[in-house]
Amino acid sequence: MHRPSWERYFMEIAELVSSRSTCLRRQVGAVLVRDKHIIATGYNGAPRGISHCGEVGCLREKLGIPSGERHEMCRGTHAEQNAIIQAALHGVSTDGATLYCTHQPCILCAKMLINAGVQKVVFRGDYPDGLALDLMTEARIEMVIWAQGEE
Repeated sequence: MHRPSWERYFMEIAELVSSRSTCLRRQVGAVLVRDKHIIATGYNGAPRGISHCGEVGCLREKLGIPSGERHEMCRGTHAEQNAIIQAALHGVSTDGATLYCTHQPCILCAKMLINAGVQKVVFRGDYPDGLALDLMTEARIEMVIWAQGEE
């Protein structure tokens, strides 16, 4: 019997979580883990009670905003943000947690992850945001690029 590594297990869950995304451009899933237990998940999409982009269209697409720029011009909340919010809503500390994410966090999420006490980020896909990587490195957050098959 072959059991997946912990990293593969949580990254595959992050991938499944991303399937709930309502973003028309990029589906992102995030899983916050502490002591090998999932404490929260999140995917990118409009806040609760707000129309999804599939219903009203993508503002960023309409305005021609490239990926990685002008984050405020989007009705969606990022997967990492939603995972932190879910932990807060349920009274679960994120201090010392590891984030497994289908993509590299952006600068906005990086700042939230730093302040949330996340100590490690494992991510698969890249994102055009070098400043986010710089800040997380400066904050001594361990950054791991997950390459499927390298276990």
